[in-house]
Amino acid sequence: MAITTNAICNTFKKELLQGSHDFDASTDTYKLAMYTSSATLGKSTANYSTNPGGGSNTEVTSSGYTAGGKALVNQGVKVSSSIAITDFADLSFVGVTLTARGALIYNTQTNGGSNTTDAVCVLDFGGDKTATAGTFTIQFPAFTTSAAILRLT
Repeated sequence: MAITTNAICNTFKKELLQGSHDFDASTDTYKLAMYTSSATLGKSTANYSTNPGGGSNTEVTSSGYTAGGKALVNQGVKVSSSIAITDFADLSFVGVTLTARGALIYNTQTNGGSNTTDAVCVLDFGGDKTATAGTFTIQFPAFTTSAAILRLT
């Protein structure tokens, strides 16, 4: 089991072409859930789960962290120099004691009356990152064509 590097999820690529994701719409809420090194996450991840890959205790647990993670604040969508981008504001979990190896960004849009948990991308932190009775912050890259978290070239 492992988080296998940063990856745009294959199902997201297909769903994007089918019009299932809208980074400007209020009906689509993107969330970030954090995982331990026991999680199995990669480009084949299709949906949010508390236990991807069937390991035990794979989503982070801590007071101050709720299963499913937190909603992200979208920085918008733009096209510049023929590159379409979207990005998110930094996200902090306050008052937590936790260790995380990576994260999953997923879409919780309402689709036909039910909520989805469609995976967007996997973030590999490159090693275990910890917070002890403190703040754990996910810092997203700049909202530019060379750095934004999601870029279509």
